[in-house]
Amino acid sequence: MTSAIHKGSCLCGAVSVQVTGDLPEADACHCTQCRKQSGHYWSSIDVPTSAVTIRGEDHIRWYQSSEKVRRGFCDTCGAFLFWDPIHHDKIAIAMGCFDMPTGTKIWSHIFVADKGDYYQIEPGVLQRDQ
Repeated sequence: MTSAIHKGSCLCGAVSVQVTGDLPEADACHCTQCRKQSGHYWSSIDVPTSAVTIRGEDHIRWYQSSEKVRRGFCDTCGAFLFWDPIHHDKIAIAMGCFDMPTGTKIWSHIFVADKGDYYQIEPGVLQRDQ
């Protein structure tokens, strides 16, 4: 039996990512930092780093957004790709970078207390203020 392989990249293709295995359901984060960096809310999946292969790592620039987290983006096109909780064995990868089909969906919205006032969250999906 073979594992699923999901591929994706930044806008210009300088950074590519491959995840081995099925993609878990995604979170959508509405915190102010994610909204400001992504331009909207940030939707991502958390996967074990052992399941991820990244090519073009020399094009990734890291922004240390807190003591616990750094955010990775492509230095060529600016695409926001990774949310990396330092000292953990997982990484969050932007849903928007994946080639379709992903075979997953958003299961929860977090930091909805900070969400923008110009959109609504679909009913029936878990929402957390923080």
